[in-house]
Amino acid sequence: MNNSFGNRFRITLSGGSHAENVAVAIDGVPQGITLEADDFMRDILRRKSGAPGTTPRIEDDIPQFEGGVSLRDDGSMVTDGGQIRISFANKNIRPQDYESFRDRPRPGHADFVAYSRYGSLLDGFFSGRMTLPLVAAGVIARKMIAPIEIKAELISHGDIEQAAQEGDSVGGIIECRCTGIPVGLGEPFFDSVESLISHAMFSIPGVRGIEFGDGFAAAAMKGSEHNDPIIDATGRTAKNGCGGINGGLTNGNPIVFRIAVKPTSSIARAQRSYDFAAGAMADFSIPGRHDCCFALRVPPVVEALTACVLAEL
Repeated sequence: MNNSFGNRFRITLSGGSHAENVAVAIDGVPQGITLEADDFMRDILRRKSGAPGTTPRIEDDIPQFEGGVSLRDDGSMVTDGGQIRISFANKNIRPQDYESFRDRPRPGHADFVAYSRYGSLLDGFFSGRMTLPLVAAGVIARKMIAPIEIKAELISHGDIEQAAQEGDSVGGIIECRCTGIPVGLGEPFFDSVESLISHAMFSIPGVRGIEFGDGFAAAAMKGSEHNDPIIDATGRTAKNGCGGINGGLTNGNPIVFRIAVKPTSSIARAQRSYDFAAGAMADFSIPGRHDCCFALRVPPVVEALTACVLAEL
């Protein structure tokens, strides 16, 4: 199983949603970067559950630093150039909620393929909770790529209130904009900027699509409509149909992309699927605590992984 991403800036995930913890190991961080606890909590709280439409499972989400940093007298930390490991304890777990999923895999979820490949759910390694350590890694990556700014926001979603009342779920679309981008980042062909960002985005559980700039709408445009006229010597363009990337390289304009996040697979509404123990189709609903709209919590994850890609480049 490949649970790592990146080469020069490398992140490696471990743990699981109902394991002892979830964690990330980060390699390639230079010595001397100052880290404040508030730097982490700001983005962690943006991802945290508890708001309407999110899971009622609440965890402390306090990062524990295990190597790679030194503590200063003022309480801040500074990187020492070694591997940084950050873990988050899982205290509010209910593994019994998942015991039936081997015989009755959840429609749309990874249960069937996980049991077929590994013989287990790997303590919830396929869960959206694995995005928490990604957010922590993104905090460090942001400091490495400053003054680049990254901002992601949920720009559309289904009717969350109605879906919640019906025991169902909805998805959403998230747009990300990166400004202050220098010209020439990227390594065509296979490590082009779009390739690496897309690779990272599809690592987020539930992502179903990605588009840059004009995206899929470009297929219905004429070249005169989609092309971006250059208007000054810095490469600034009159529009940004390419999303800030030409030939796999950044062109100095903002990187703009959007991702589609599917409706959460685990829903309370009754569904019909195959029961492997009974050897027949069966009606069942999914117990446990799950997001009605996981897309609500994804923007800081998008920002974090985008920062990791830019740190890699």
